[in-house]
Amino acid sequence: MVSFSPHPQEFFTGQRRLLLTPLAEKAKYLQAIGVEQIVLLPFNAELAALTPPDFVEQILVRGLQAQRISVGKDFRFGQGRSGTITDLQQLAAPYGITVEVAPLYLDHDGRISSSRIREALRQGDIAQANQLLGRPYQLVGEVVTGRQLGRTIGFPTANLKLPEDKFLPCCGVYSVWVSAAEEQNHPGVMNIGYRPTVEGQQLTVEIHLFDWSGDLYGHTLTVSLVHFLRPEQKFPSLEALKAQIQQDCDQARRGLNPSCEIIGPTP
Repeated sequence: MVSFSPHPQEFFTGQRRLLLTPLAEKAKYLQAIGVEQIVLLPFNAELAALTPPDFVEQILVRGLQAQRISVGKDFRFGQGRSGTITDLQQLAAPYGITVEVAPLYLDHDGRISSSRIREALRQGDIAQANQLLGRPYQLVGEVVTGRQLGRTIGFPTANLKLPEDKFLPCCGVYSVWVSAAEEQNHPGVMNIGYRPTVEGQQLTVEIHLFDWSGDLYGHTLTVSLVHFLRPEQKFPSLEALKAQIQQDCDQARRGLNPSCEIIGPTP
């Protein structure tokens, strides 16, 4: 698979583009469907200035020695995105390169795109985002040391360090399934936000695993988002926060497993 790094939009705007699937996460998904190698073309001023014929000759023929190419129906290439699929087919033909065109994925609202997925995540519409993705939206990161406030109120949390270019959904509380090397699909709740009740200053991603005891520091967790429970809010006291977290956990348990028994917080 051939892609660009950085994202062309990031190159032209000069602004960091947050990704639904950062490179390491994307590589995992691609490997699962049989992709054996990822080639990242450095997107710079030189590459952006290549005309469609030069792109085909220099990049596809000389650089990659392509024999067959598969692109999406809306693929454009070359300076100013001036090259069309028809251009690609005509330019590649003299080199004996065939071009296959993959159709767009559509639903009742039109094209399924990353823009629609991003907007659903911004709105906390996890069901819509997951439906468009065809899988749960996931956060993959390493457990690092936090303030350990959750332990003092009966809800210990794992603080997740995510790739800096990972796109996050809106701040709030989510029901999730969590997997690690030794543990698969463990239920829990996740909070994304600034912890206004305790005057937090930085955005954090914290996971509370139901009925769990053990050391997760240094472990990599894969968190699959299931439901958006509520937006982040400031509570008048830690006791009020604790009561709300218990309600969040009860709601999450029912949503993740409607037949489960509601029990108290993990000590």
